[in-house]
Amino acid sequence: MRGQQRIQYVVAIAILVALNVLAALVNRQWDLTEDKRYTLSEATVDLLNNMDESMYVQILLDGELPAGFKRLREAAGNMLTEFRRKGGSIAYRFEDPQEGTVQDRNSRAEQLAKDGIIPTRLRIREAGEAKEKLIYPYALFYYGSEMLAVNLLENERPGVDNEWILNNSIGLLEYKFANAIQKLQQSRRANIIFTSGHDELGVLQTAFVEQELRKHYNTARVDLDTIVTIPAEIDLVIIAKPRTAFSDKELFVLDQYLVNGGNAMFFIDQLNVGLDSFTLTNSYVPQAYDLNLAPLLFKYGARINPNLVLDLECTRIPMVVGQVGERVQTELFPWFYHPLIASRSEHPITKNIDRVNLHFPSSIDTIQTRAPIRKSVLLTTSEYTRMQRIPVRLNFEILRYEPDASQFDRGPLATAVLLEGEQISLFENRISDEMRATLREAGAEFQVQNAPSKVLVVSDGDLIKNLYNAETGEFRPLGYNKFENFVFQGNQDFVLNAVEYMLDQEGVFAARAKEVRLRMLDTVNARAHALKWQLLNIVLPLIVIIFAVTGFNLWRKRTYSIKT
Repeated sequence: MRGQQRIQYVVAIAILVALNVLAALVNRQWDLTEDKRYTLSEATVDLLNNMDESMYVQILLDGELPAGFKRLREAAGNMLTEFRRKGGSIAYRFEDPQEGTVQDRNSRAEQLAKDGIIPTRLRIREAGEAKEKLIYPYALFYYGSEMLAVNLLENERPGVDNEWILNNSIGLLEYKFANAIQKLQQSRRANIIFTSGHDELGVLQTAFVEQELRKHYNTARVDLDTIVTIPAEIDLVIIAKPRTAFSDKELFVLDQYLVNGGNAMFFIDQLNVGLDSFTLTNSYVPQAYDLNLAPLLFKYGARINPNLVLDLECTRIPMVVGQVGERVQTELFPWFYHPLIASRSEHPITKNIDRVNLHFPSSIDTIQTRAPIRKSVLLTTSEYTRMQRIPVRLNFEILRYEPDASQFDRGPLATAVLLEGEQISLFENRISDEMRATLREAGAEFQVQNAPSKVLVVSDGDLIKNLYNAETGEFRPLGYNKFENFVFQGNQDFVLNAVEYMLDQEGVFAARAKEVRLRMLDTVNARAHALKWQLLNIVLPLIVIIFAVTGFNLWRKRTYSIKT
């Protein structure tokens, strides 16, 4: 009998060893989480499988870290491990930029600053003392001779819990890592052109955006009146606040570019209005721009209405409220024509971005189209809005009275719309012989419908504009509000995310919509039922173990007892 027991023990041990060896060889896991936080998107897996060379990643999160950053560190390591498991040739290690002597730390900080890597300053309490700690939440991707720094931590937002920001940062790790790999591996830099010739925003007014874009793309300016066709090598066309009309020839050039699969972003002011319009007079009546773009946008499924949108959720402007001696007293008052847009869309472009500050936007309607165009509303106003149709007289009298919320009852109004699909040409059945001849000379044929494209329409031309100081030659970040002295990060995120989405051919950008849900503990319920949870977590497991051991002993006695 003892020999039989020994054989059973040996067999059990052999089975356990075999299972462990098999598990190490197969290296398979199952994602049982509700939000599938450990499952990579198909586009990311394809990207990893197509990596042609190995990549090294240096994660600057090591040493003594607060609990939240430890979570971020662990999540970053797990994500890169999963990348490697799915086929990516990736090696990584954690490093602490704060280790070594003071001279070593200062030298390292200067070098990192040259690469645009700025630490996050945290105040923590140790042994009853408040200390400032520098943390570098970055991952540095090295590919050949190139390096790309990825900020792992999302920007802080007023009134937003730090735990939510960390959770959001963890949810974006797949996209950020995949996007870095994609950029480093790209065989060619995408080409982006800004149109000119229609009093669009100048180079200095789009300096911030172009500076960010030139890190990974080529940018240039082109007058559409000087070309016959937009070359297929152009990946994106940006029309930034035009103020004079486009000719039919220019519309035709744009139309054929989009019908053949091109992408375009329209930042349009429908009305000629701004704060400087009526600062010198008591009132101002805005006029509609005659841009001749309405037929093109209407054909593709969008219409910018000739109105102004007012929103109770808005930024403020200064107004004079008195004077003491020679000193003028001013206060900030809500200016309903500058709405703060909190995106409700789940689209990857706007997912979890901060509020977007618009200036004198108009509402946008989506139009039913003959082609199956997918229309996504990206930005909408709050529930408390109203509209003013032209002609309307604008002045500052609106600031003298408390707003009547009952008049702001139009509900959410669209201010940014994305149109995707195979567009049908605006010039279908009305192309002239001259247009056909011009195309033939350029070696092209007229297309009615050919390839899917992406068109973004925003009813605020200033969304892509940065402030520029002519005296100092400096420009402010996109989204900087000089009255509030605050940078609305949502403006930058929206524009740059939109560009990324337009140029994403592999579908990696869709990973940005991934959500890792934060399941908060109900502390009130936990305290009220503390005894119950203590019994469940401490006593119940002991009872289960006692019953299990007792049952096992009874089973052994019955099985191996010698019957007399």
